[in-house]
Amino acid sequence: MHASLRRVYWWLIAPAVLLMLVFYIYPLIQVLWISVTDPVPGFGNYSELIDRSLIHRIWMTTVRVCVITTAITVVCGYIVAYAMAQVGERQRTWMMFCVLLTFWLSVLIRAFAWVMLLRTQGLINTGLQELGIIDQPLQLVRNEFGVIVGMVHFMLPLAVLPIYSNMTGIQDRLVSAARGLGASPWVAFKDVYLPLSKPGLISATILVFVFSLGFFITPALLGGGKVVMISEYIQVSFEETLRWGQATMLASTLLFSVFLSLALVARFVDLKKVFGAR
Repeated sequence: MHASLRRVYWWLIAPAVLLMLVFYIYPLIQVLWISVTDPVPGFGNYSELIDRSLIHRIWMTTVRVCVITTAITVVCGYIVAYAMAQVGERQRTWMMFCVLLTFWLSVLIRAFAWVMLLRTQGLINTGLQELGIIDQPLQLVRNEFGVIVGMVHFMLPLAVLPIYSNMTGIQDRLVSAARGLGASPWVAFKDVYLPLSKPGLISATILVFVFSLGFFITPALLGGGKVVMISEYIQVSFEETLRWGQATMLASTLLFSVFLSLALVARFVDLKKVFGAR
């Protein structure tokens, strides 16, 4: 590339880089700084990661909920994306509309809708009782079950879109060739289609897990204070107990966890290829 043309490109991206430095990098440095200076300089806040059993339980809850949510979401997302890739254009348009529709609804509305459906006198419990399937209402909300249901609902488009995007690049003739050589439909899918769709699966898994780690509204509403995840505990530390050092330490740890997760995944897969950077 010509040097003058390269300088033009640098000038074009300079405003975006400046905005990132001012509104993202600088606040991030401030968070890291407060985590080692409040209330006293040192790594006392980080020692709580080892010493405090409460933080251990919150982290375990966060990781457990995120792993289960990611597994269910990716499986459901793969099924939906596969169906979208196989149906006709008209059906695909409607399915894509339904997937994107969830993006247009407020996360608060969706969370409250699940509370209304899952509560003791909600539609699900009332329906099961009317059908004689259960005698007493089930505890479907204010626990991990309710949190996972709400999070899977929110995260599903984040799984469907990258998987579907990957599937659109898979040539059907490869599966047809496998069938022509005598493979059964299941063997052709398992040995040909599934490996080719692996980049989409990996990118969806990363996206859903990383977003789940910092998710706040749905766990706070559907957990009802009984399922406290790390993001909710950070909010409590900031606004209620005013322990800014602890809150920034947890926020920094959450950030490092995301980087660590990406680093671990990068040891086994090429992330640039997965996310289409090459």
